[in-house]
Amino acid sequence: MTATAVSPTLLTPQIEAANFLNLLIVDDERSIREACREVALSLGFTPHVADSAEHAYRLLQTQTIDAVLLDLRLPGAGGLEALRQIKAQRPEALVIVVTGYGTVQSAVQAMKNGAYDYVTKPFSMDELKLLLERVSSHLKLKTENRMLREKVKSKQGYGAIIGRSPEMEKLYRIIAKAANSSHPVLILGESGTGKEMVARSIHYSGPFRDKPFIPVDCGSLVPTLIESELFGYVKGAFTGANQAKDGLLAIAEGGTVFLDEVGELPVDLQAKLLRAIQEKEIRPVGSTRRIPINVRILAATNRDLEQAVMEGAFRRDLYFRLNVLSLRIPPLRERRDDIPLLIMHFLERLARSSVLEKTLSDEAYKALLAYDWPGNVRELENCLERTWAFTSGPVIHVPDLPPAIAKLHNLAPSNGNGHNKIVPMAELEKQTILNAIAELNGDKLQAARLLGIGKTTLYRKLKDYSAQA
Repeated sequence: MTATAVSPTLLTPQIEAANFLNLLIVDDERSIREACREVALSLGFTPHVADSAEHAYRLLQTQTIDAVLLDLRLPGAGGLEALRQIKAQRPEALVIVVTGYGTVQSAVQAMKNGAYDYVTKPFSMDELKLLLERVSSHLKLKTENRMLREKVKSKQGYGAIIGRSPEMEKLYRIIAKAANSSHPVLILGESGTGKEMVARSIHYSGPFRDKPFIPVDCGSLVPTLIESELFGYVKGAFTGANQAKDGLLAIAEGGTVFLDEVGELPVDLQAKLLRAIQEKEIRPVGSTRRIPINVRILAATNRDLEQAVMEGAFRRDLYFRLNVLSLRIPPLRERRDDIPLLIMHFLERLARSSVLEKTLSDEAYKALLAYDWPGNVRELENCLERTWAFTSGPVIHVPDLPPAIAKLHNLAPSNGNGHNKIVPMAELEKQTILNAIAELNGDKLQAARLLGIGKTTLYRKLKDYSAQA
C-alpha cells in the first residue's frame, strides 16, 4: 500500500465530522436503519448502526455515543433489558425508544427506566427529524453548561471565584444556569462574600458578555442621585441639570445592570424600578417621554428581604419580580475548606505585586483557619494585605495579624475546667468590630474597609450595639 497525499481541503469534512454528535441506531430492519441514518446525517449527527442488542453493546465499547435510537422489539435480548444495558454502559447517553402502535405501555415503562423520549411505528421522517433536533439541542445545551461550570471553576487570579467546597460546587451549577437565562437574578449573601463577583461571572459567562455590565451601589447614593443615575434626566429637570444625561438602564442596552444592596432603595424608587422592569421602559427625570430599554437586572442584598417585605420596607411585587432566580453565597465560616485556597491565592497575588515572598508561620496559619471571618472573603483579603504591608520579615507570625485575630488565638477563654468557653458568634463579631474601631482611633470608614464590610452595615451594627447597652 502506498501513501497518498491528501489536499487540506479534503480533510475539512472529516475534521468537522469529529465534532458531530454520535447517534447509535439499533433496529433489526435494514430499511428503517438506513432511513434513520439519512435523517441523522442531514442534521449533522455521525450515525452508527446496529442490527441487534449484542451488536449495539460492542459499538458502545469502542465509540463515544451521545444518543441512541433503540427499537424495543429486537431479536434476542428484550428492548427493556437492552435499555438497561445501554444506560449502564453510557449513563449520559440520551435513549429514544421506538415501539409499535398499541404497545405504548412498554414505552412508558422505558421512560421510567431512563429513556429520554419515545416514538411509535410507523413514524414519518419529519417526525423523527423534529425529535432528533430536540435531542441535538438538549445535548448541546448540556455540553455548554458543563463547559461553563468548568470555566467558572477553573478561573484563577484577581476577580475569579475561588473555592472547591460542596457549597461552592452548588453555587457554580446555579451560576451556569443563570448565565444562560435572561431573567432577573437575586443574589443573597452576607457582606464581603463576593456578590458583585458572582454577578460579573453570570454576565461574562453568558451570551451577552460583549454587552455592558454596569454596577450600581444603591446603599452609597442618596435617593435623588439613584433616580437620575438609573433613569437619566433631561436638561433643566433640576438645578444644575445643564444638559441631558442618559440613565444607566438605557446605557446598558443589551447588557446587565447590577443593583448592589437593592434593599436600601427607598420605597418610591422601588415602585419606579418595578415599572421599568415590567414595562421595559423608563421615563427620565423631568421628561414626559418614555424610552424603551433592553437590559437584564441582577440584584444583590445582605438584608432579609422577606422580613423587609413583612415590615413594609420593601415592596412585595418587586421582591417577586427580582426573585425569579435566586442564589445564596455561603459565608466563609460555612466553607472553611476553601480558606487555605483563598489564603494561597491572596499570598501569591501579593508576592507577584511586590516581588517579595512571605510565608505564614504554623501558628499564624492556624489562627486564620480558626477565625470566623464575619467580613467573609473581603475581610480575609484585607487582613492579608494589611499584614503583608506591616510585616518586615519573610515570615508572618501571630502578633503580625490584626489584633482581633491575634487576641482570639492567644487568649482562648476558658470555663475553668480546661475547656474553651463557647462564645456566641454575634459577640465575637461585636468585639471584632469594636476592637478594629479602637485600634484605628475611631475611624469607622477605615474600620469598615479593613473588616471587609459596607459602611451602611457597620453603622447599622453600631446602632444595634448602642441599643443593647
